[in-house]
Amino acid sequence: MTSRSAQEEPPAPRRRGRPSRAAAQGGPDSRARILEAARTEFAERGYDKASMRSIARAAGVDAALVHHYFGTKDEVFAAAVELSFEPALVVPQILGGPVDGVGERMARYFISVWENPASRAPLLAIVRSALTHEAAAEVLRTFVLGRLLERIAAELDVPDPTFRAEVAASHMVGIAMLRYVVRAEPLASADPERIVALVAPSIQRYLTEDGPHARPDPPGAGHGGTPPEGPAAPTAP
Repeated sequence: MTSRSAQEEPPAPRRRGRPSRAAAQGGPDSRARILEAARTEFAERGYDKASMRSIARAAGVDAALVHHYFGTKDEVFAAAVELSFEPALVVPQILGGPVDGVGERMARYFISVWENPASRAPLLAIVRSALTHEAAAEVLRTFVLGRLLERIAAELDVPDPTFRAEVAASHMVGIAMLRYVVRAEPLASADPERIVALVAPSIQRYLTEDGPHARPDPPGAGHGGTPPEGPAAPTAP
């Protein structure tokens, strides 16, 4: 009796933890589906309301698989943003041409990312959330400034690369806010090429110009740092 019961012992219960269904869902397309779902969730629900579970539902996977790939909501948010910017691919392209065209290439790239509906979604989430959520603000600083603009400015070997990158970012993020978030007219419906043409010279100046025009003028100085001339002395009769 005892030997028979030992032979017929039921199988051990399943190991608790990550469901086996989550492991089965893993595959080459799972991570891409999760990132696409994360883009949509963050854009439509905002950083605070989007969750790992809602991202998993939208991707058609178990929430455990989202945790498996990304760990936390901050990490999946950062990954969705990085996918939009692709700094490893973009920086060499922007720096690959003549230096006097870097402003146009930067402006064109920035506008093209926002014009693409797929990459616009997480960018909207960043801009909308960065004002109230530190995690979103950190992602904005890390990718837009640290991994993109600061790297470009540093490679150009100019003074104050971080400051220059922040000034360039303030210009471009301001355009993004008015055009894509606030949708202020006529900027919201302007042709992208017209925006690039107007913005590129300023970005070029921020990133590359050296000398007195690249820094604030000292007190009492006129344009270019030279003291303004007073009125001409009257000529003797």
